[in-house]
Order: sequence, then structure tokens, then C-alpha cells
Amino acid sequence: MNESELLSRLRDGDDDAYSTIFREHYPGIVVSAVRLLGERALAEEIAQDVMLELWRRRESLMLTGPVRAYLHSAARNRALNWLRQARTAQRGEVFVKGPSASPASDSGVITGELESAVAQALSALSEPQREVFEMSRTRGLTYSEIAELLGISVKSVEARMGRALKQMREHLAPWLPEGGGW
Repeated sequence: MNESELLSRLRDGDDDAYSTIFREHYPGIVVSAVRLLGERALAEEIAQDVMLELWRRRESLMLTGPVRAYLHSAARNRALNWLRQARTAQRGEVFVKGPSASPASDSGVITGELESAVAQALSALSEPQREVFEMSRTRGLTYSEIAELLGISVKSVEARMGRALKQMREHLAPWLPEGGGW
């Protein structure tokens, strides 16, 4: 069976077509993700997410190239998003842990004050901004995933997130290093 027939059957909800695509492409996606992430378990999770998303979007899937290219591109994007979010979280640990030069007893106080400041900054956001912020930063969803879940455009998600980050920066300015790099 050629690829266009396989995709047509997939769009019609054929489990066998999906299984064929899964068996054929899953191992390669895992290998590609491992190269980016350096961790097999995480790479398998990303590959599973990509394959699940293929099934979810099967009816509206309009590919302009081979399935392999689409799946590898989706896995690469998810892996890079994960790395970006991990890097952001790692930079944020500096603020949660407090200054490294302060005594251990002060660290708990600083952490508590920072957590309180973050909670206040979050509560100051409008409901739509807070919802988008938490979906992105807490649940790790991409802007396109958030847009799909909320039934809004990606541009709306970007706008809400931009306003949320601006307000968070302003509210947390005393805790941020010079330049407010959040």
C-alpha cells in the first residue's frame, strides 16, 4: 500500500493504517529525539505525543510532503520546545533558590517571599491571561495546543501571554536581575 492510500485510510479512522504508520516511523522518531534530548525516556514520551497527535488530527491532516518528514518535524519541534522550557525553568531556579551567598536559614525566607510574590503576581493577572500563562508555564503546552484547547487563535494566545509576562515582570521587578530577563 502506498503512502497516499495509507493516509486516506488513516483519515477515515482505520486503526490498521495508524498501526502501520506507528510501527514504521516510531523507532526513527525516538532516535531523532534522543539525539536532541540525550534521554531515551523523554524521547519516547515525545514520540508518543507526536503519534497521538497524528491520530487526533487525522481527519484534518493535509500533508504536503512525506509522513516521515511531518512526524520528524513535529518531534523536533516538541523536543526543542521542551529544551526551551527546561532552560527557562533552570534560569528561574536562581530566583526560587535565592542568592547563593546567603546563609541556608535565609534561603527558606527568601523562597517563601518569592513564592508569595509570584502568587500575588499571578492573582493580579486577568483570567484569560492567567489561564494561558498557567497552560504554558505549568502544563508545558505549546501556543498552538493552547489555542486549540481554548478555541482561539495562536495570535490571541501570544497576545495574552505577552501581556501576562509584561505584568509579571512589572510585579516581580524587585526579584529580577537588572534588565528583568524573564
